[in-house]
Amino acid sequence: MTTILVTGGTGTLGRLVAERLRTSGHEVRVLSRHSEPYAVDLRAGGAALDTAVAGVDTVVHCASGQKGDEQAARNLIRAARAAGVRHLVYMSIVGVDEVPFPYYRSKLAVEKLVEESGIGWTVLRATQFHDLLIMMFQGLSKLPVMFLPAGVRDQPVEVAEVADRLVELAAAAPAGRVEDMGGPEVRPLESFARAYLKASGRRRAVVNVPLWGAAYRGFRSGGHLTPRRACLL
Repeated sequence: MTTILVTGGTGTLGRLVAERLRTSGHEVRVLSRHSEPYAVDLRAGGAALDTAVAGVDTVVHCASGQKGDEQAARNLIRAARAAGVRHLVYMSIVGVDEVPFPYYRSKLAVEKLVEESGIGWTVLRATQFHDLLIMMFQGLSKLPVMFLPAGVRDQPVEVAEVADRLVELAAAAPAGRVEDMGGPEVRPLESFARAYLKASGRRRAVVNVPLWGAAYRGFRSGGHLTPRRACLL
């Protein structure tokens, strides 16, 4: 069994990945900004990051934020190269090369850094987790009317299934860009919103609002979906 470092190892996905790797018999190090003994801000890097990566065979990079992902990846790659890491697994998002959304552009840039790192690499893209939709609907339902972007569909995937796939990839040889993961259904966003309202016992009017801009056009055209194996509803 190998020593594996999981960045973002206390987050929604990283926590499950770390748990499953330990169950599989691997030695796991959890790296996050506030989790000892490997409390590291990847955007800053430094000696603490070097210590976290020393002696590690594989890094599963789940950490992500709205800002600083590219600098964080540069710091992680530098430390991983110096430590002789053999495999870097990166968690990305379906559509980062199709939807010109700022966060997606940053994820695509990190993919390129990983590919050019000189380390054996694997990149997995997945559609959004159910958790993200729930958070979004919680916010939107605070008003008497729930406003949604018109014409957008979604394909949420269960985070535990993505964690299982990452564990499988981390234990294998570097595979490059692997097949995308997506949920079993592609449905209008309104359909998911109404299901959320019913499950949470909330009564809200749902109004679909046309938006504008290149990112919205990308989402509306389905650039963030991977429907090949999904049921289209």
